[in-house]
Amino acid sequence: MTTISPPRLEKQSFTDPEKAWAYLAEIYHRNTGFIRGHLNALAQGIVPEGKVRACYPQIEVRSTSYGKSSSTLPYGYLHTPGLYRTTVTAPDLFRTYFQEQFTVILKNHGGTIDIGESDTPIPLHFAVAANDRVDGEALNALNIPLRDVFDAPDLGNTDDEIANGTFVPPKGGPYPLAAFTAPRVDYSLYRLSHYTGTDANHFQNFVIFTNYGFYIDEFCRVAKEHMATGHEHYTSFIEPGNVITTNERLGGGTVGKPTPRVPQMPAYHLTADRGRGITMVNIGVGPSNAKTITDHIAVLRPHAWIMLGHCAGLRNSQELGDYVLAHAYVREDHVLDADLPLSVPIPALAEVQVALEQAVEEITQLEGLETKRIMRTGTVATFDNRNWELRDQAEITQRLSQSRAVALDMESATIAANGFRFRVPYGTLLCVSDKPLHGELKLPGMASDFYRTQVNRHLLIGLRAMEILRDQPAERLHSRKLRSFAETAFQ
Repeated sequence: MTTISPPRLEKQSFTDPEKAWAYLAEIYHRNTGFIRGHLNALAQGIVPEGKVRACYPQIEVRSTSYGKSSSTLPYGYLHTPGLYRTTVTAPDLFRTYFQEQFTVILKNHGGTIDIGESDTPIPLHFAVAANDRVDGEALNALNIPLRDVFDAPDLGNTDDEIANGTFVPPKGGPYPLAAFTAPRVDYSLYRLSHYTGTDANHFQNFVIFTNYGFYIDEFCRVAKEHMATGHEHYTSFIEPGNVITTNERLGGGTVGKPTPRVPQMPAYHLTADRGRGITMVNIGVGPSNAKTITDHIAVLRPHAWIMLGHCAGLRNSQELGDYVLAHAYVREDHVLDADLPLSVPIPALAEVQVALEQAVEEITQLEGLETKRIMRTGTVATFDNRNWELRDQAEITQRLSQSRAVALDMESATIAANGFRFRVPYGTLLCVSDKPLHGELKLPGMASDFYRTQVNRHLLIGLRAMEILRDQPAERLHSRKLRSFAETAFQ
């Protein structure tokens, strides 16, 4: 079959990160526009005489030396002399990200950033923006399978081999420049709006996950208060349906329409310039949701994410409402076993641990040993069985005791392990909501009092921890503990 493609644009070399990004954007918009143009023509009955194809833009850089970089950043380093390459998508969404990565690589290695067209086709589904209108009735009436005319997503291009450390490049390269290829990124961008009810461009660089709607309610209250009082850092608050409330100091007002149904994992965004705000996602209950959403948010390359939710306390010395700061995890969630072997340790990250502990002290006004009265640092066990209490208590109690676990939940280890896998700094601060091993469960009246007194404070601790992390330099936040032997240069 004949292939119909736009004229191929020449590869160009740049030493200016802004100009490199601009050419990247030019290629992307020209090629996706070419695909959409043929789709619109097809809806009008104009059938192309061949397969319509346009390809993703591509970035290449070269290293000629084994010389060690003097940079203190854990990324931006080309580990072996040779060619490095990656396909890219959504240049407008990733403008700041690309410019920062280009700047670091040029500083560390010199040379040029080479931008051109790849040989990887852009699938029709990823060339059509979420807000594009497609005449579905006209297309259906033609009775022509779209896959006969356009490229469809290819799962062979959307795996996580690079991030998992299992990809073996050909000898001498090209080596992967980024952890995710363009089709893998597009796949996640496509799913994010479906799961969260908000567009990917609203996500901020600091993400909080929770397993209870109470925390979302409190986050919304705090965010709207910030908007009404003209908070100096945050610019807007965005809810599912892309409902945007603008800060009063910037003119105020709310636009948009809420989603008719609550999405599976609704996301809320307290935005700031350059993505330096806070996103909060209600992932619900279970490791499957936790893996799903972190798989997708990871392509946005956030600077940190934490789990903020409820857990079962496992020690008799704990009280309902006490906090647990995780410094280790028992991984019995199983959803990541094929991607990250259980033999791989998930270390605590000092920068995140210190930020969480500092936030607890600031919000509770407790210091030193006094803080230990309400917060335990220890191992968190994450199970995939919500009704684990119904199993043999002797067997499970023995295993939990041997692991030195102080708390049990269904999401924290998954979020931490995926943070490790995708090089996103992670942490966990949980609140004890019951003690099943000691027969201490919440009664209805107790629950109301518990939530009223604890949820607000816990949420404020999480927000404050993210603000502390936001103010840290990248050299400190992006830990070298998350980098492998032959790491990709892009963060």
